[in-house]
Amino acid sequence: MSEVFQVVTASFFLGLLLFLVVGAFKGTKVVPQSEEFVVERFGKYTRTLGAGLNFIIPFLDRIAHEVSILERQLPEFIISVITKDNVEVQLKATVFYRVTEASQSVYRIQNVDRALDTEATSIVRSAGGRLDLDSLQSSRESMNQEIATNLQKKAIEWGLDITSTAITDVVIDDLTKDAQRQQLNADRERRAAVAIAEGQRTSVELAADAELYQAEKQAEALRITADAEAYAIKAKAEADAEQTRVIAAAIADNGQPAINFEIAKRQVSALEEVASGENTKTIILPTNITETLGSISGLLAAIGKETSHVSTSK
Repeated sequence: MSEVFQVVTASFFLGLLLFLVVGAFKGTKVVPQSEEFVVERFGKYTRTLGAGLNFIIPFLDRIAHEVSILERQLPEFIISVITKDNVEVQLKATVFYRVTEASQSVYRIQNVDRALDTEATSIVRSAGGRLDLDSLQSSRESMNQEIATNLQKKAIEWGLDITSTAITDVVIDDLTKDAQRQQLNADRERRAAVAIAEGQRTSVELAADAELYQAEKQAEALRITADAEAYAIKAKAEADAEQTRVIAAAIADNGQPAINFEIAKRQVSALEEVASGENTKTIILPTNITETLGSISGLLAAIGKETSHVSTSK
């Protein structure tokens, strides 16, 4: 009897030890860094286990879902869009997202990828329909931002974070391509014509500026010449005035001899000018020229005597 009791006791302790080992194994969970575990107790959500070593109540709690929190990319999807100028195009797009609330991603939506695909398709079609073809091709960055912002509003309910969206390609049919090519060629021709016209206008402007500059310089040269001539006339007038003053003073001092001397000097100057002419070959002198020349000596002597007399008197 005692042997039987010992066997039963040993079996009990062995079973208890096995139960404790199994319980410890089931109650200890190591969560990888890239995942989160969703725990349920009797079919109801209890908590979410983060990365590292975690403990649960064995046989009562269970790991219902192992959710990856790495960033994911939806498969590229194609969306048919009618643009604002009634052109049908095919947009290729994709969405990048990550799970931020593991429990919401498994309890609020059944198929996350499918839901995001549907929601993104609707948003892309709506955003593309507000743009014309040219704007659609040149505004991908703004469209990506708009799609990500609108998609994020819905993704929050599913415990997701939309990291980015991308319009990878805009596919148009051959007829539209031909029309675009013709439009591009016409635009190039227009830009070339504008460039030629601009060049011609610039050339005309430069030529006009050059003529204006030349006219200004010529006017400045004429002004300088006129100033020089005016200065020369003024200087000559002042010299003549000074000469006249000196002659007047001489006449006042010497009387008639000074007058005769000035007349004789002017006659001699006139003869010098006639003799210095290039075409002058023969000079006919008046009969009284010798008298005139002789009178100069007499006048000089008379003036000298008067001058000496005046000096002596003083």
